[in-house]
Amino acid sequence: MSAPAEGTRVAERVVAWQATHGRNHLPWQQTRDPYRVWLSEIMLQQTQVSTVLDYYARFLARFPDVSALANAPQDEVMGLWSGLGYYSRARNLHRCAQQVVADHGGMFPRTAEVLAALPGIGRSTAGAIAAFCFSERVPILDANVRRVLTRLLGFDKDMASAANERLLWGMAESLLPTKDLVQAMPRYTQGLMDLGASICTPRAPRCPDCPLMASCKALADGDPERYPVRTRKLVRRSESWQLAILRDGHGRTWLQRRPPTGIWAGMHCVPVFPGEAECAAFFQSLGDPSRYLREDLSSFLHVLTHRDLHLHPILISGDFAVDALGDGEWLGPDQWQSVGLPAPIRKLLDATQARLW
Repeated sequence: MSAPAEGTRVAERVVAWQATHGRNHLPWQQTRDPYRVWLSEIMLQQTQVSTVLDYYARFLARFPDVSALANAPQDEVMGLWSGLGYYSRARNLHRCAQQVVADHGGMFPRTAEVLAALPGIGRSTAGAIAAFCFSERVPILDANVRRVLTRLLGFDKDMASAANERLLWGMAESLLPTKDLVQAMPRYTQGLMDLGASICTPRAPRCPDCPLMASCKALADGDPERYPVRTRKLVRRSESWQLAILRDGHGRTWLQRRPPTGIWAGMHCVPVFPGEAECAAFFQSLGDPSRYLREDLSSFLHVLTHRDLHLHPILISGDFAVDALGDGEWLGPDQWQSVGLPAPIRKLLDATQARLW
């Protein structure tokens, strides 16, 4: 069978499988509104569907359209995103909404090429939006789809190479549906996502349940889990942070905005120090230690994608001279919800509420 004919067969089998076995009940699948599809695609990046569902509903309740999101203060956007992780997504989400309103009259572009130029929308996300909303014949290549296609094609080139990534994009394009695109493109795109999420999993793939089993070169070779091939591995790093939780006599906590780049960039947070010496110097700058009460809280581990944060919180209660604290502001518990707090910091502050004196 010729390559184009085989590509057509692949698309037809994915479309047919998705209609009967794929996920068709999710709220963002019931619309072709690009705002809602875009919102779901950004939230779903490296995040489980079960986690996204509640956040998606809350965002739409507060920001029902792109103009509402564009006009919202960034702190409110970050506050609503808190707990979903990968906070650069929220900042880019806000910037993207503002750009859609300012440069496109509040209407999302209808092609993947133009969509990909917006903040936070890469080629794969742009392809998903264009396929779902406008039935554009463009491929996607997120982690799930990359795994499905490298196994199907027996693509054993190193995916750490940009040239090999481009080659796979071209092969993905050759497999796209060629007819009835209005219905086929959304279903084919969703079908590849569903296969990667539920059948063609990283470990112990359910090959007998896959509609592409007969064409899968990785299965024929006997080792699907070898794909995708990536020789350059990301190295995990470990850091130890001291967290200074300052509480005044009104039960408020001193919060500072994190730097614009790095972990928790741009979010509100308690003062953070990379070591005990820096933290001790900060406490010394607060003045007479008899004016405040110090309590060392239990340390805990916060795991990020490629980094382990060993967090050591210290609760300091008392009266502080604002001049000694640097940039920041006192915020009470009723104000925490309106600013962007990293999830572990929000949980930590909630847990320390009972310790107010």
